[in-house]
Amino acid sequence: MTDRLSPGDLAPDFTLPTADGGQVSLSALRGRRVVVYFYPAAGTPGCTKQACDFRDSLASLQSHGYTVIGISPDAPAKLAVFAEAEQLTFPLASDSDKSVLTAYGAYGEKSLYGKLTRGVIRSTFVIDTEGHVELAQYAVKATGHVARLRKQLGIDAD
Repeated sequence: MTDRLSPGDLAPDFTLPTADGGQVSLSALRGRRVVVYFYPAAGTPGCTKQACDFRDSLASLQSHGYTVIGISPDAPAKLAVFAEAEQLTFPLASDSDKSVLTAYGAYGEKSLYGKLTRGVIRSTFVIDTEGHVELAQYAVKATGHVARLRKQLGIDAD
């Protein structure tokens, strides 16, 4: 069983390559509240739905002080195609060796269509300004997740 993070835990730091050819580091975002979400694969129906929901809520999340980062094991080139196709304007980061996914407990055994398999566990974390986990959600459903997250964060629909 993969260790899972809980509120109050120090969020594991990371520096990952992004779809735009740059990189993103959690430590560079200290002082901001950060939503980090892990998803299995760019361009798949559920992942596209979730990414577009974050895109559509981005202005509201940002106006409430949140930075959004999406992380998957996809290569930066695949993420770039995904970001362009879906007009995603927040960083998409590549965790090709799954080390960050594993550190967050977002990679491991999961049930897929009733079968036990290993893979990315769709998960979302809210990191506070000091770098601690404020909210840890595992095995979230793609559809409706961002709306539920906004409600938990006290952000009304705009």
